[in-house]
Amino acid sequence: MAGMSKTNSGNFFEDFAVGHTIWHATPRTVTAGDVAVYAALYGSRHAVTSSEPFAIALGFESQPVDDLLVFHVVFGKTVPDISLNAVANLGYAECVFRASVYAGDTLRAESEVIGVKENSSGKTGVVYVRSRGINQHGTCVLEFVRWVMVNKRDQSAPAPDEQVPALVDVVAPSDFAEPIGSLDFGGYDFALSGAAHRFGDYQVGERIDHADGVTIEEAEHQSATRLYQNTAKVHFNELEQKQSRFGRRLIYGGVIISLARALSFNGLENAARVLGINGGRHVAPTFAGDTIFAWSEVVEKSDIEGRHDVGMMRLRTFAVKNESSAAFPGETAPGKYAENVVLDLDYWVAMPR
Repeated sequence: MAGMSKTNSGNFFEDFAVGHTIWHATPRTVTAGDVAVYAALYGSRHAVTSSEPFAIALGFESQPVDDLLVFHVVFGKTVPDISLNAVANLGYAECVFRASVYAGDTLRAESEVIGVKENSSGKTGVVYVRSRGINQHGTCVLEFVRWVMVNKRDQSAPAPDEQVPALVDVVAPSDFAEPIGSLDFGGYDFALSGAAHRFGDYQVGERIDHADGVTIEEAEHQSATRLYQNTAKVHFNELEQKQSRFGRRLIYGGVIISLARALSFNGLENAARVLGINGGRHVAPTFAGDTIFAWSEVVEKSDIEGRHDVGMMRLRTFAVKNESSAAFPGETAPGKYAENVVLDLDYWVAMPR
């Protein structure tokens, strides 16, 4: 006898209501194996997340998990409930890394729906959520807002009252005081980090071409997305995606963020850790076989009261596909981008003085 389905078809746009809190399955213990696979996928070389002795010398308990790996794991927890039926993830804001994560820590996630807006087509809508990653001690290690375009289950379903949250354009540097407050960059070893460039060597408005390019293989982006337990259909189901407007699987935008961060090592070797993300836009889709380049602009610099060992630098990094970044292709007008730009990421990093 047929019974109720035990499988999860995910939430559709009309299932979301402002104020609703979702506790996501399942908790995930981050292991040294995860860290090694992440390094293999992107080749990140920043010293703090590559060397345990280097990290301990700065005051970390041990080698911290890469900030973006933490982001992807927490993000992946939210996918089955938030974006399983997504058309596209549209952007990020108000992202703050609040505490370090180490191998052996267990992360869980929860999200609050903070906005909904049906699109004019009546086929999809945009859902805004604030998600938090919480460790085994109940400490919030990461908080961020994202908004995602989600399919409707029933196109004739009435549109909900539109509620679009007011979000800050730039996270205040004071929000990062806690995660770096216990660290001491006074003994930072520039010989081991890969370059001598420090906080004072960068000027606001300076542009840095990270020069190197990386071609994304099908197996790599599939492995990366599985690593984060991200179950979004647009990344995995080739049979279904052949019927989509692109005719193939999309690469998870987080793959591009991590590649851009890894590429930025060439020129930003001492951008020791990502403190927060002010905003991010996946400007255009990326597919297996595309070659990614990146360049960054120094947008702002901020001193930390009472600290002479470290400062904060606000960067805007653009990822470009199948085109050298030497010409610094980016935003040509508000909301409009040069051809082949795939990512516009605005974020803060800690930089030793």
